[in-house]
Amino acid sequence: MAIPRTRPGAYPAILSYGFRPFFLLGSLFGGGAILFWLPLYYGKLETFSAFSPVDWHVHELLFGYLAAVVTGFLLTAIPNWTGRLPLQGLPLLALVVLWGTGRLVVFCSVQTGWVLAAVIDCAFLLAVVTAAAVEIVAGRNWRNLKVLLPVTVLLAANMMFHAEAHYQGVTDTSRRLALGAAIVLVMIIGGRIIPSFTRNWLARERPGRLPVPFGRFDAATILLSACGLLGWTFFADQAVTGSILIVAAILNAIRLARWAGDRTLRDPLVLILHASFAFVPVGLFLAGLAAFLPEEVSVAAGIHAFGVGALASMTLAVMSRATLGHTGRELRATIGTCAVFAAILVAAMLRILAAFVPSPGTLLHVAAALWTIAFIGYAVLFGPMLVRPRLQARRPTNAA
Repeated sequence: MAIPRTRPGAYPAILSYGFRPFFLLGSLFGGGAILFWLPLYYGKLETFSAFSPVDWHVHELLFGYLAAVVTGFLLTAIPNWTGRLPLQGLPLLALVVLWGTGRLVVFCSVQTGWVLAAVIDCAFLLAVVTAAAVEIVAGRNWRNLKVLLPVTVLLAANMMFHAEAHYQGVTDTSRRLALGAAIVLVMIIGGRIIPSFTRNWLARERPGRLPVPFGRFDAATILLSACGLLGWTFFADQAVTGSILIVAAILNAIRLARWAGDRTLRDPLVLILHASFAFVPVGLFLAGLAAFLPEEVSVAAGIHAFGVGALASMTLAVMSRATLGHTGRELRATIGTCAVFAAILVAAMLRILAAFVPSPGTLLHVAAALWTIAFIGYAVLFGPMLVRPRLQARRPTNAA
């Protein structure tokens, strides 16, 4: 339940809850980074980063945008899990400044040196994991400690990313590790919120078949998927890895089918969660298939199914729902919100398709434009809600 737990303070509303600054800054950064990426890719612009252009692009979407949104989600969900007050005010501002400083030093790491850039950049996720662990332990909410495991792996992947880029000049292993950790987090969190929100909506609007509750099948699917993604990190081209990923894709597709998403067509805020999760089995299948058919199936297809499909669309879905619920508004998708969802879903499909065509220029441009429309669109639609105080006198809403 989206229960407001804040203490009165002299700070602005945007510092009253973790989702407010991190969702807003994350969406603006996510949209702006892609606007910058294509000119950078074509050599029209340059960074002052020690990373190659491709590595900067990958790093900032995984450890810049995604880290911000994950932080916003955790700092908002943990008070609901523990019953404790959220991180707010000056401590929250310190986290925001640390995240922003990380973006700056990564962009200018030629001047700062790669070690200083790595220390400052990695300090953000370390601070997030520490703060989240302290709150979960203080609230004796032991079962949710497991949520921090993928986030900790994300931190380790960031440390590895900096070292790989400097010593080897390529970051294939660390980027796959980060993507794998993020997808496991989607499997865990998505496996909670998607059936829950679907059940709540169906029970109210369309009585009948309901999502199957989390059980051993879900736990086994997540475990097998995690093993497959770990194998993909270090042995992406091995047949054993490919086989595990394909089996995991089938199991995750079955898992999704058990959540009754076909009955949610009338509620875009619920439907988008199912559509976003669908990219998880798609990504697993494409990553597994690439191990068997490397000439026909590009590695980039699976990577972008994970990144643009599962992660970008799921984070936009969760950000939209959480923003509405936690700012005291009705959980109803406007035309603008539906346009944001449509833009990111089409962007994901086009970016995956681009991995299969010999001249993907037009597809890349359209996908990038739709990505930017989705993220800047979120900031325009939801930004005013994020910087203003919560609306009062409304019933609690199931948000995140």
